[in-house]
Amino acid sequence: MNKIKWGIIGLGKIAHLFATDLELVNEAELAAVASRDIGKAGEFASRYNCTKFYGSYEALFTDEEIDIVYIATPHNSHAELSIKAMQSGKHVLCEKPIALSYEDAVRMTEASKKYNKFFMEAFWTRFIPSIQEILSKVKNGEIGDIKHLNADFAFYVNEMEGSRMTDKKLGGGALFDIGVYPLFLSYLMLGVPTEIMAKSIYHESGVDLQTSMMLQYQSAQAILHASFVSDSDMKATISGSQGRIEINSPWFMADGYSIIKNEKNEKFNIPNIGKGYAHEAIECHNCIRNNQIESKLWSHQNSLELSSMVENVKIQIELEFD
Repeated sequence: MNKIKWGIIGLGKIAHLFATDLELVNEAELAAVASRDIGKAGEFASRYNCTKFYGSYEALFTDEEIDIVYIATPHNSHAELSIKAMQSGKHVLCEKPIALSYEDAVRMTEASKKYNKFFMEAFWTRFIPSIQEILSKVKNGEIGDIKHLNADFAFYVNEMEGSRMTDKKLGGGALFDIGVYPLFLSYLMLGVPTEIMAKSIYHESGVDLQTSMMLQYQSAQAILHASFVSDSDMKATISGSQGRIEINSPWFMADGYSIIKNEKNEKFNIPNIGKGYAHEAIECHNCIRNNQIESKLWSHQNSLELSSMVENVKIQIELEFD
């Protein structure tokens, strides 16, 4: 079977994590990388035994060898670069969050249909084995009817000034950087809520440093939290009428979980391939080989519904990007 050839643009921390995991996927080949800094591109390529590197994203888009582009640039450029890549005939895996607005998310999914190219938001947590197994057990009623979900993603950022995380122009802030994760878990387990309530604490740049959210469902609630100004244990709990599931920390890359039911605690250990990014790459391969333009596990509609939830929070906390 021919290898699927990847290109990566935006060569920051998450691109390194993804490239490291991609080396563990037998049918994947990192064929080219691109940065607006040609020196950075060369260093990245050398580190991962990649033969080609470019000093512009457009040069990579026009490389006929590349099958799929992983877009790991700052949030504010996701929409335009994803659409350009699909226009150029490339499949796209775009880092989360899909975009800074629901309107842009719609444009991206429409481009996938227009150009008949696979497009997926890189919500890698959806594809790790623990989350897949937990979702299956929740749907099968393992812990009864879900009544409460609690999830957070919080860590203390030492160097706030000059950081991408607090840069409004780059789409910074806790909500879009890490708050999308607990929102994703609530959406995956419970669907679209009937109401969302959110409050934030802000940086002087105008982005949120800390955001807490309560999601109301017909017969359940979710309490969610994202922060750059405090740490948390980053566990997640799904509580039902007949028991609860505790997802190992950090829950978004969990290697297992526990089911607490009838005074018994049953532990399940499920190792990831690498850090967990390999699983989404494998899903991309399966979809491309089956001529699908979207994943059944994380579809365009899934991304749009989650984007709509994020947009709801963005409006409530009065977060506006340049």
